[in-house]
Amino acid sequence: MSTSSLNPQSSGAAGRSIGADRSSQLPAAWNPAEVEKDLYQGWVDKGYFTADASSSKPPFSIVLPPPNVTGQLHMGHALDHTLMDHMARRKRMQGFEVLWLPGADHAGIATQTKVEASLKETEGKGRFDYSREEFIERVWEWKERYGGVIQSQMRAIGDSVDWSRERFTLDEGLSRAVQTIFKALFDQGLIYRANRLVNWSPTLQTAISDIEVVHSDDEGELVSIRYGSLNDDEPHVIVATTRVETMLGDVAVAVHPDDERYADLVGTTLPHPFLDDRHMIVVADDYVDPDFGTGAVKITPAHDPNDFELGKRHDLPMPEIMDETGHIANTGTQFDGMERYEAREQIRLALEEQGRIVGRKFPYVHSVGHSERSGEAIEPRLSLQWYVKVDQLAKMAGDAVREGDTVIHPASQEPRWFDWVDDMHDWSISRQLWWGHRIPIWYGPDGEVVCCGPDDDAPTGEGWRQDEDVLDTWFSSALWPFSTMGWPDATDELAKFYPTSVLVTGYDILFFWVARMMMFSTFADTLDGSPLAGGPNGVPSAERGGRPQVPFRDVFLHGLVRDEQGRKMSKSLGNGIDPMDWVRDYGADALRFTLARGANPGSDLPVGDDSAQSSRNFATKLYNATKFALMNGAQVGELPARDELTDADRWILDRLEAVREHVDMALDRYEFSWANESLYRFAWGEFCDWYLEIAKVQIPRDWDAASQEEIARGINTQLVLGRVLDSVLRLLHPAMPFVTETLWTTLTEGVEGYEESLAISAWPDQSLTNDGAEQDQDAVRRMEDVEKLVTEIRRFRSDQGVKPTQKVPASVDFAAADLVELEPAVRSLVRLEQPEADFTATASLEVRLSQATITVELDTSGTVDVAAERKRLEKDLAEAQKELDNAAKKLSNENFLAKAPEKVVEGIKERQRVAQEEHERISARLAELPQA
Repeated sequence: MSTSSLNPQSSGAAGRSIGADRSSQLPAAWNPAEVEKDLYQGWVDKGYFTADASSSKPPFSIVLPPPNVTGQLHMGHALDHTLMDHMARRKRMQGFEVLWLPGADHAGIATQTKVEASLKETEGKGRFDYSREEFIERVWEWKERYGGVIQSQMRAIGDSVDWSRERFTLDEGLSRAVQTIFKALFDQGLIYRANRLVNWSPTLQTAISDIEVVHSDDEGELVSIRYGSLNDDEPHVIVATTRVETMLGDVAVAVHPDDERYADLVGTTLPHPFLDDRHMIVVADDYVDPDFGTGAVKITPAHDPNDFELGKRHDLPMPEIMDETGHIANTGTQFDGMERYEAREQIRLALEEQGRIVGRKFPYVHSVGHSERSGEAIEPRLSLQWYVKVDQLAKMAGDAVREGDTVIHPASQEPRWFDWVDDMHDWSISRQLWWGHRIPIWYGPDGEVVCCGPDDDAPTGEGWRQDEDVLDTWFSSALWPFSTMGWPDATDELAKFYPTSVLVTGYDILFFWVARMMMFSTFADTLDGSPLAGGPNGVPSAERGGRPQVPFRDVFLHGLVRDEQGRKMSKSLGNGIDPMDWVRDYGADALRFTLARGANPGSDLPVGDDSAQSSRNFATKLYNATKFALMNGAQVGELPARDELTDADRWILDRLEAVREHVDMALDRYEFSWANESLYRFAWGEFCDWYLEIAKVQIPRDWDAASQEEIARGINTQLVLGRVLDSVLRLLHPAMPFVTETLWTTLTEGVEGYEESLAISAWPDQSLTNDGAEQDQDAVRRMEDVEKLVTEIRRFRSDQGVKPTQKVPASVDFAAADLVELEPAVRSLVRLEQPEADFTATASLEVRLSQATITVELDTSGTVDVAAERKRLEKDLAEAQKELDNAAKKLSNENFLAKAPEKVVEGIKERQRVAQEEHERISARLAELPQA
């Protein structure tokens, strides 16, 4: 629907009434805390965000990346939500049926950890002091009590989600979807169980995923151990390790096949220092770098991922030396029962007694993986786990992007996508927890293994038991785009809104979550009777050439929010920002606009309090400008013919249309920064700083004394003010919903044809300026000349020491500049009075404009405090001289010039040039001043 189609019709300027002053309906100042909560609840209560699956409108759908149910919004979430809401609100205004589906992730490890800590504190009990059922009941109770924080925060920042369709990864529907996909994968041989090396958390006593491992540089030790004879003339090798305790699991020493130093040792064995029944074989493998260290590497297959792969290649034994708590176990040595760090020290001391420690670097800084949840160093551990075989699934995910079924924005992220999906390892999906989707596998008394789907009866009877593990949280979230819409059943939501239009997330989880959704969604579409063929959003089957339907058409990857210095926000640095603090201090609009204005595809976003304050100032500027316009009778309605408008009217409307077109183009390409920066510059600069000031001149101060021509011009200006405000508030609404709603509903209140809320109003189209009339180049030229003339006169007045509010008689040949119509505006903007008959100029300046170079003559006599002005100029002259002296000193320093980058030197030369110009200008002005 066009913007103009919403406007009431009228019959020309002569028939219009003067716009009423509605500014009193707005409070004196913008105070977001007083209006945001009620505004949001009103939107929800009226169902503006509730999607209608039976609607004939074209669909637009987004699923919210489910935040942890235990979590709170951080700045990364706030950016995510701001951009998704920006899209959802704009598409809703463009006439789409919008489904933005919210929900939360059960967050297996995070939630269970919090509940265990709570129970320990309140009841002094651990998980295993309860039955499994009792513990799960406690977690559900905790979830109901504390799990709603993030939802309330989403409301506070204005998320226009469909709360009626909120989902949870452990709700009944999603549990059914998880069991369905698990059984389908299992039946096709794509889920299997195997002993593999995993990231193990001794504190949590579970395997954890790669994304839950955080690496940091830790101080440790690098110990060199001598294996074999202590006699230099007899067979021996020297290896180095940062984890001495793992030597209890050493079964081999590896060297490079071409390393002549060890050629005679390959195939021989070396005795283990503590285990009489174990001899470590020397093997040759290309994995070893002969130029690193001694060129010999100890091999512990059960406790190091690289050693595990080498052990498989050479069919080496894989003894485990630790239990699930990180204690040495089952080695038959005196170290059994020791915690791993205690064992590290005791084993090193024992090796020293044997004379086998030949070197120790301490401290030795190296990268160590830590559990994100518990904080302790993870332990690579051989463990029996369930895996998804990914090669077939990853190929489908890769082909979807290669063939354009799903498009990644920005395209620069595509190589990272292909690097990942083309070289993906099988996915460990089991976790040794109780909170989560329990693996639907049953074991029988005679070795039977049965997988049950949601509609299958689980086997019962003596000896049957269900697998104790639960599924990795990423398993259920990988189903999120379609399980949340009712899959595996064929629902109205799937038919209307699947596949989703776009996925919005940070580039840092491109692999961990996006790839898994692509794999499971494309796999689900290959199942018999799958309802995922795709509705209006989908790629038609003929275009897919037999490829399965994708879960989303676009993937938009934004960057990470960083501090003002570009550093990652973290607790250790103390540079984190709570978005709720910004909502409290500056308002939700300020938070959102700061993030939207800085968001470019794939680029990180540095922010700080100054950014939020700037956005708050913009909201205030917008509020005050609208209040001023309303005070002066701004009204919405049909615009008059172009030839009835002034140059300033036509110029601002043409600029508005250009900005609207620019904003649409940018948002269609996910260039949020570009779009919102354009709106900011237009609204603050061109509209508030220029057109509003000119409008003051064009609207009569005394309507009763005004001529018919002045009245017509004033009414036209009111209509242009209304049109521009109407359109700007619509364009800004996706980024700043609260202040724009407040202002727009006041501007349009009671006008026939306008919606009751900006949230459901039409998005502006090319009808903004009388159905896209061509730009008036003459008006553009004249306004550019006005801006230049006003800027030069303001600077000249300042140089002359004339106060900004002081009116000064001046003579200007506006006719020569083709600016006769704009003379009143120029004189008002720069406080220039009409000269009297006996006018005598005391100062003048020349300004080169497009049509002529004109002279502005001013009488500044009596407006300048000569003594004060001389004092000010002498201070400015001293500063300019200081800048010149500093520049000359640096540019005469040969050592500095030899070492400084060329860019730095050029910068100093430029500052010297500017300072020289200032010095000359100020000196000339001082010379012009009369002597005291």
